[in-house]
Amino acid sequence: MDGTDQRQLRVGILGCGPISQAAHFESANKARNVRLHAICDVAPDLLERMAATHAPDRTYSDYDDMLADPDLDAVVVATADAFHVPACLAALRAGKHVLCEKPIGVAVEEVEDLARAVRESGRFLQVGHMKRFDAGLQSARDFIHDEMGEMLALKAWYCDSTHRYAMTDAVQPLMVKSGATRKPAQDPKADRRRYYMLAHGCHLLDTARYFGGEITEVQARLSERFGAYCWFVDLAFANRTLGHLDLTVAVRMDWHEGFQIYGENGSVVGKTYNPWFYKSSDVDIFHEATGTTTRVLGADGHFYRRQMEGFAEAILTGADTGAATIEDGLASVRGMVAVARSAETGRPVRLADVSGAV
Repeated sequence: MDGTDQRQLRVGILGCGPISQAAHFESANKARNVRLHAICDVAPDLLERMAATHAPDRTYSDYDDMLADPDLDAVVVATADAFHVPACLAALRAGKHVLCEKPIGVAVEEVEDLARAVRESGRFLQVGHMKRFDAGLQSARDFIHDEMGEMLALKAWYCDSTHRYAMTDAVQPLMVKSGATRKPAQDPKADRRRYYMLAHGCHLLDTARYFGGEITEVQARLSERFGAYCWFVDLAFANRTLGHLDLTVAVRMDWHEGFQIYGENGSVVGKTYNPWFYKSSDVDIFHEATGTTTRVLGADGHFYRRQMEGFAEAILTGADTGAATIEDGLASVRGMVAVARSAETGRPVRLADVSGAV
């Protein structure tokens, strides 16, 4: 028995770049309820190499042609951030479900337009916040919902490391590149402050919301020194939880990511690893009633494959998998804009009041 489900979601992946090579192609082929039906890229050499390696049923050099495929159920949007919203809108118009890489967009207004399109389409859109499929984080959220009672405070940190590429280069596949790749008009990495917020800040904000619920206001400070960027962000949650986030790129130490949560009937302490190690977070849950601490094993740490399976399960069975929805994606973009505005002005910013781009 290979664990393959009889019902499979036929998925097409848009973009044959690094994130697809490192995560999505393998996830689609390994997922029990997904079939890698198609891949699409404008670069012919890259498309040929990836097709030979991952064996999709079909290949396309034109996105509209892939969307016109009647056998295609859903698409994975794995392009540059600037192309996310247009690609999602085109898929929805074609009647396809969508799993889009994070961040869902780069400006509040474009994501609001996308949210309206999702509601009108009747299709399912999932945002690629794959950390929600970390068994350690899932165990923490279950405890928060079922046993912890009121939440008093939440602290979370996401600190990239100066040594991360030595680590990730050792475990990721060798990336295949092409001179024919489609790129945004502006280099996304030219503005480092914006790039780090979009690449890493969206993860941190979504994790905070995954545990603590709606964030209503932020107050942020930013320090830029010796090529490093550090945001300290105080959060106000709708449920009156106090929050604090630390986003630092890059620390002169090992990858440093985790969280602490204090509640009425217990507490949670978590350590999260670089995602390319495919290792579930170490999450210790303290139960006040028994004076004991528990930790889920989390033996399956392939978050991207688990994310893909959750995407298919939501569509095929209607299950609520806890995945990030378009509303979660919009809240993440609002949060990033609010953090940027607060760091610029030195004043608190309400998420409901923000507009514009990150």
